[in-house]
Amino acid sequence: MIAKNLRQFVFSDDLPVLEDLEAGKPPEGKAYTHARLRFVRKNRTCVWISINARCIRNPATGEPFRYVLSMRDITGRTALEEKLSALALTDSLTGLWNRRAFDQALRREWRRTLRDGSRLSLLLLDLDHFKRLNDQCCHALGDECLVAAASAITDSVRASDFVCRWGGDEIAILLPGTDYPGALEAAEKVRSEIEGLHIRSTKKPREWLPITVSIGVATAVIDPEGAAAVSQNLLQAADKALYKAKHEGPNRVAAAPLLASGKRQA
Repeated sequence: MIAKNLRQFVFSDDLPVLEDLEAGKPPEGKAYTHARLRFVRKNRTCVWISINARCIRNPATGEPFRYVLSMRDITGRTALEEKLSALALTDSLTGLWNRRAFDQALRREWRRTLRDGSRLSLLLLDLDHFKRLNDQCCHALGDECLVAAASAITDSVRASDFVCRWGGDEIAILLPGTDYPGALEAAEKVRSEIEGLHIRSTKKPREWLPITVSIGVATAVIDPEGAAAVSQNLLQAADKALYKAKHEGPNRVAAAPLLASGKRQA
């Protein structure tokens, strides 16, 4: 690094962090902005670096003319922080995102939908006869059923879709940039994938139990004038559609397209 510009080593996405550091005006002799950014090594891998910068001023003019940087490799600590953060947002049984993570994703995708004037769809589903399965067989079999369903759902949706365990046997799937027909198609694909699952009965080892789900579908539409349905209305519409699906019978998809109304808000 001797006699080279620091920018040569900073990962391109983190250059704005370095620029903010350089633009700061700290008190003389004080460590100021504590920055974290990535440096690129010779083998093209990245390490996380913690930087404290101290400004040295020209005694005659008082203007900054040199910065002394204290840098420390915090790659291991950053990896641990990311792991702990992921654990806080993950359901321990299924490996899906949890309700807290879903709420964050909904706020983020809702703002994006408002900004882009695009579509946002939501699927709410729960396993048919799940309580009876738990009561008549055992909770371990219920857990196995949930894990199998979660895996099938993850395999049947796009990488950009957001799947979380909503609570109990309910699972929510957020579909960014997906219109009403696309949401129906995604729901039918999920329903079909889960319909093909079977788990072995604990009471009758030779018996295989089918798994089916009921799915509620809702789509938020932003109108040309910028009016939008409130994000909570999307949840209510999907929940209403799920209730309709369960009322009409198991292994079914029902929809409640949500038209835009009201003022722009998140």
